[in-house]
Amino acid sequence: MSDAEMPAQASPEADILSALGTRSIVLVGMMGVGKSTIGRRLAARLKLTFVDADTEIEAAAGMTIPEIFERHGEPHFRDGETRVIARLLEGGPVVLATGGGAFMREETRNRIAAKAISIWLRADPDVIMRRVRRRADRPLLQTADPEGTVTRLLTEREPVYGKADLTIASRDVPHDKIVEECIETLHAYLCSPPPADVASAVR
Repeated sequence: MSDAEMPAQASPEADILSALGTRSIVLVGMMGVGKSTIGRRLAARLKLTFVDADTEIEAAAGMTIPEIFERHGEPHFRDGETRVIARLLEGGPVVLATGGGAFMREETRNRIAAKAISIWLRADPDVIMRRVRRRADRPLLQTADPEGTVTRLLTEREPVYGKADLTIASRDVPHDKIVEECIETLHAYLCSPPPADVASAVR
């Protein structure tokens, strides 16, 4: 029997895609945790399209996110972000990276819960600061005390990020290791049979 005639081997990726159906995978978490980098690699593994919500917002607005903040303020930006994420989730399945504040809006959280599986990429403050210090395009960090701002945002946001379906630790290891953990965690969450006691309770 030639390779072409061999039955396709089931893979974790294929199982995940089958279980997802039309749902997307949405990455949430603070700036600098690697949502775009991990998202691109995760999408490649799953053979899905990768979409960055911030890039889509900039394309829709015709200006950069720092420009939107400067000209119109954060509430205007958040309204646009909500609309863009709603549109992107209608076109699933995709792997979608969201901005750090997107998940804080209840309307967006509810839509993600209905249309996607959410993964919180969780990183320690020192990891975040090391990564974002290299970038000048973070409007929320244009303050006299960026470290204090990151600490405050983490305190405000982590309880909300914790409502995501899954949590993966983003840390200084090769990106592919984080992606592999995402695949393993998604597979366990979507494809594992429920424990016997849960199954009997459902019957």
